[in-house]
Amino acid sequence: MFLDPIIGRFSDDLAIDLGTANTLVCAKGKGVVVNEPSMVAL
Repeated sequence: MFLDPIIGRFSDDLAIDLGTANTLVCAKGKGVVVNEPSMVAL
């Protein structure tokens, strides 16, 4: 798509790990950017 190079400049590749105790969000080239306790509501 012709917009991919433009959109790519404003977005990051992210990985989300919903662990048992903490939720981690990692960004490409930056490492872990969020490391917070996980919370579950029922």
